[in-house]
Amino acid sequence: MSESRRIHRPTVREPARLEPLGEASDPIAALHAAHETAAVLLHAGRAAHDPAVTDRLVAIVEETGLSTLADLWAERPAHSLPGALWRLYLLREWIRSDPDGVAREYAAGVRFTEPNHAVAGVEPPGPDEVLRAADEILRGAFTGDFAVALERAASFCHVVACGRADVSPGGRAVRLAGRLQQTANDLTAAAGLWRADTLV
Repeated sequence: MSESRRIHRPTVREPARLEPLGEASDPIAALHAAHETAAVLLHAGRAAHDPAVTDRLVAIVEETGLSTLADLWAERPAHSLPGALWRLYLLREWIRSDPDGVAREYAAGVRFTEPNHAVAGVEPPGPDEVLRAADEILRGAFTGDFAVALERAASFCHVVACGRADVSPGGRAVRLAGRLQQTANDLTAAAGLWRADTLV
């Protein structure tokens, strides 16, 4: 292959070096875009009262790609509206990627976290049921009480975190369970902020 046709890996350049090329990043614009898109999406879904619109919003990742939502929301704080929505969509995609594994860990965690199991509402805890719960939680964000949807997601994460630590011994499993537990705590905190009308 000649030098002129050789394929090069893309390089990551600092924002200051991109300015002369007309590609400068704007962190303030990115921040506003994250919060505005989250607010518009949630408002549109809650105002529509149309099951077809709700279904489309629940499945928006299939249309836009998870990376698009990640670009918009993943860097925002967990205790913000875009951060909370990002975690709801990420939870759904994680469950969809491995419903058998998630169901196994959920089932193992039920005996340790009965109150959370009741809130999560997965009965019986099988692959079809966790898939249905993933959609129901996200649908509830648009059709019901947003705080309740966040708390249901948090409870689901609590149960799976306990089950993972029980059925998958080892340092890595414990670390992953800890991250899932932190997600549950973040979702619970976001629910409280929503009720206080301070989740933005």
